[in-house]
Amino acid sequence: MITGASSGIGRGLAVELSRRGARVGLVARRSDLLAEIIQQIKAEGGRAVALAADVQDAAAMKEVAKQLQEQFGPIDMLIANAGIGTTTDAANLEANEVARVFGVNVVGAASSVSAVVPEMVRRGKGHLVAISSLAAYRGIPKSASYAASKAALSSFFESLRLDLKPKGIDVTIIHPGFIKTPLTAGREARMPFLMEVDEAVKKIIRAIEKKRKSYAFPWQLASIVRLGLVMPSFLYDRIASRSSFRE
Repeated sequence: MITGASSGIGRGLAVELSRRGARVGLVARRSDLLAEIIQQIKAEGGRAVALAADVQDAAAMKEVAKQLQEQFGPIDMLIANAGIGTTTDAANLEANEVARVFGVNVVGAASSVSAVVPEMVRRGKGHLVAISSLAAYRGIPKSASYAASKAALSSFFESLRLDLKPKGIDVTIIHPGFIKTPLTAGREARMPFLMEVDEAVKKIIRAIEKKRKSYAFPWQLASIVRLGLVMPSFLYDRIASRSSFRE
């Protein structure tokens, strides 16, 4: 089951995984976009089902998980990919905007997990995958809502891993850099090491297949970000404030 499957990384994962023999359930709000992807997958000989739902609606997510199980059997993997981002200077911050971003990026992931984990625990196997971001590591300009939500998402799934590993469930947290998706489209700022969706999808799938606990890419940008983790705040502030990649 893949959330946020109507575009970007979610769509790319759905198509590529189906090519590799997976039966995929695609979750997003817009059923018309899902129908297009289903048509493509079936034309290539794959098996997929569209599941229109808002990830923030826990009851709806349990219902689509039930529908998917009825059609394809037990859910082996959840890829919690649904996410949104905003570009807002802190001087103009609105609390309802923060709530909206956290609602999709964090609460939506929690609703998705709660819809599939009980059955995985009963079966003693399963795999949870979170599509987080390199923005989870430290705050970045004009991205308070987005960076904080991704930090929360990563910590959430890390806690899940500690609880669920003894129960036979693997957890993988993916931290991508800049990918050519609708989320990055239209930005004027230069985004270092910008990657095509197809390339990113293949890297993500390799990490999933290896059951990596955490995977950050591209390695060049991930290395820079990790360096930021050990920088003293005065130095990090000086460097990070010079540019915003979300303009």
